[in-house]
Amino acid sequence: MSGTENKLKWVIQSKSSYFDFNFNELFSYYNLLFRLVRKEFLINYQQTLLGPLWILFQPILTTFTYVFIFNKVIGVGVGSKMPPVLFYFSGIVLWNFFSESFLATSKVFHNNFHLFSKVYFPRLIVPLALTITQFFRFLIQLVLLILILAYFILFKDFNITFTWYMLMLPFVVFTTGMISLSIGLFFSIITAKYRDLTNFVDISLRLLMFGTPIIYPLSLVKENIRWIVELNPLSSLFELFRLGLLGEGTVSPYQLLYSLVFMILSFFMAIILFNKQGAKLIDVL
Repeated sequence: MSGTENKLKWVIQSKSSYFDFNFNELFSYYNLLFRLVRKEFLINYQQTLLGPLWILFQPILTTFTYVFIFNKVIGVGVGSKMPPVLFYFSGIVLWNFFSESFLATSKVFHNNFHLFSKVYFPRLIVPLALTITQFFRFLIQLVLLILILAYFILFKDFNITFTWYMLMLPFVVFTTGMISLSIGLFFSIITAKYRDLTNFVDISLRLLMFGTPIIYPLSLVKENIRWIVELNPLSSLFELFRLGLLGEGTVSPYQLLYSLVFMILSFFMAIILFNKQGAKLIDVL
């Protein structure tokens, strides 16, 4: 009996803990994670006319709409030398990664409660799979962005100075993904308890888009109200993304530190809430 007990790797029980985060257990389910990512990717494009080409069609259409409305009609500036197509496309690509990851994670209990109630596995696997799926979509759109950038450099005489800020691009993508995952985990608990708040989440996300430097550069915001935009932890990340990739952006070390601290604190708070309330929500749903 004692020999059997020594071989036990996990103990499944009804109790929940605030700090119940086991990386080794998560890693042991890497096959499940891979299958969920594959399922999420395929289910979105099966029986569709364009298939995975929708990943590229959406940002392209949005970019041309932004160029026409904001740049041509309204006359919003995008920078001293940067082509509007590059400015808007870069913001849309990163925003899609954040918004789609956040929305998918925020609905994780509504969309998977049948699975959660029947089979045991670390529930964090599902939101991780959703975020990774959106990361692969982001990479595909990023490749298209780089091709467009190469076109402007080769044929439109767009000069860009490559600096060490390019090395910060992985930091930008990782931090953006972690913020979307963290906020999504938090709202997955809230919206599971109070379903009418789902509408509030959708509206808030749309408002957040206008508070993020997507359709305008941070340098064009008046200094007396710029602090409002800088309260958004995504602002410095979007500016750094353009600075590293396109050579233009307004970033300070304090803003980046603020974004990093926000990401770390929000992640740990989200994990605490998700672990403690996740098991209880199964009975409620």
